[in-house]
Amino acid sequence: MGFRKKSKSPPVLSHEFVIQNHADMVSCVAMIVLLGLMFEVTAKYAIMFITVQYNVTQTLDTEDKPEPFSYYKYGPKDMATVFFYLLIAIILHALIQEYILDKINRRLHLSKTKHSKFNESGQLATFYSFSFIWGCSILTNEEFVTNPTFLWEGYPHIHMAFQVKFFYICQIAYWFHALPELYFQKVRKEDVPRQLYYICLYIFHITGAYVLNLHRLGLVLLVPHYLVELLFHASRLFYFSDENKQKGFTLWALLFVITRLLTLTVSVLTFGFGLSRTDNQGFSLAEGNFNVLTVRMTCLSAICLTQAWMMWKFINFQLKKWREQSQIQASKKKAVSPKSRPSITWSEDENKMPSNLF
Repeated sequence: MGFRKKSKSPPVLSHEFVIQNHADMVSCVAMIVLLGLMFEVTAKYAIMFITVQYNVTQTLDTEDKPEPFSYYKYGPKDMATVFFYLLIAIILHALIQEYILDKINRRLHLSKTKHSKFNESGQLATFYSFSFIWGCSILTNEEFVTNPTFLWEGYPHIHMAFQVKFFYICQIAYWFHALPELYFQKVRKEDVPRQLYYICLYIFHITGAYVLNLHRLGLVLLVPHYLVELLFHASRLFYFSDENKQKGFTLWALLFVITRLLTLTVSVLTFGFGLSRTDNQGFSLAEGNFNVLTVRMTCLSAICLTQAWMMWKFINFQLKKWREQSQIQASKKKAVSPKSRPSITWSEDENKMPSNLF
């Protein structure tokens, strides 16, 4: 773990050395990029990593006087920006782990399994809360609340405000940073496939919305999804602190189903009715137009399959939980001393809790 002092240092460049000092190493790389701004020769390359690229300024004709208006497009240079903010995400991850989560863990005295899940939920709850607030602030400036047709009107939406583009850059950078964190955090082998699934799904869907100029739809779908995930991980954090605090999981289950239905409804409305009836039909990489039947059906199928997979995992988990509850209730009736029988809790199946169903 970065920023952590050890009495005995492992061999240089060994696996343990890299894991303990990865945040310091990444900080050095980020500092080198920032130092590049100080020299004229390297400044033009360093700024490509730090600032949002492809800024275009136009003049809006108003009644008083023309006003400049800036917007952004996407391009290959965005990969450099994503890389830099991936480094920042790794540093922030280590800071949260070192100065917040590790201190709480030492007080709670959790088991190894719960310790790993607590760290995962702590990191994700922080990210989901920040992204949810940021996404809501962007949507309040849009017309979706009063006019849902803004999801497809004027497509392709090649023009992005600064906040929208920076939001997507940070989202993509965060989920790419989660891949090396599987190694840095020494995630258990049995947990790697589960985490790898949802990390890849996030990267696939968010990058797809960004590249296909569907950032409006992506924002509308991400915000409620992040709210549901935030509720789940916050509930799990409270549960680890006190096993009697389980009411949050009931609210999460209800909102989870509602969000899945909302996602399917908005997606079908956008791809099945909105984009299919717009005047600008066709495929053009130069114009950023991907409004053809094949692309629309592929996107809709990807979203529907993802939602179906999430619901399948959710329903299987709930059915298993209900069966165990009914078996325990039946055994209680036959038992001579009902108080001697344990009651079902979320911890009895903690390894199969549907964390991060996305």
